[in-house]
Amino acid sequence: MSVKKASVRDQVRRTLTERILAGHYKPGERLIELQVARELGTSQGSVREALRELEATHLVETTPHRGTRVRIVGVPEIREAYSARGLLEQAAAGTAAAAFVSGVEELRAEVACILRAADAKDYADQAAHVYTLHRMIVAASGNATLLRLWESLAFETWVRIRLGWGEINRKLAETSYARILATLERGDGAAAGQLLREHAEAFAPPAESAVTTTSA
Repeated sequence: MSVKKASVRDQVRRTLTERILAGHYKPGERLIELQVARELGTSQGSVREALRELEATHLVETTPHRGTRVRIVGVPEIREAYSARGLLEQAAAGTAAAAFVSGVEELRAEVACILRAADAKDYADQAAHVYTLHRMIVAASGNATLLRLWESLAFETWVRIRLGWGEINRKLAETSYARILATLERGDGAAAGQLLREHAEAFAPPAESAVTTTSA
């Protein structure tokens, strides 16, 4: 029973995330539990639990007497998330590199998926593969605490928002990933860490951007 309940909650959370990132729910819009439950054909309890999880990823916020609303995400916050991600990945690379000396085929396959999605302008798929690639690198460090901290950034969500604001430089991404994978395959954790940090900084939204919403 508990497994089924968790599955429903996860499905509701994914659906709400997709709707927020697609602009179905606008920044600042109130999400009424009963109304959302009717829309999705699920229980109000499942919606409440899903909203709590979304609040942890900073997609929604709850305030007294105002309920739960879609957060308005600004450029400074996205830049901070990318900066934190770069620092965590730099730390992970030191020990993760040893795991890839025997080969980076799985990482290379993810890069290929990222580039194909970029060409097709399938930003949801692109973000999913970006998340998978970077998570594989952090997980290879063997540091469970570091991985939990990285996952707490809800990085795929930030990538989705970032891509919703504008396309990334595809050529730069291809070149950057090629360099990262080459250093990992050589077992050079220090160099790979520096490149991962520079990669995060390069793909953060520009500071001068005036975009302030999650609209795609």
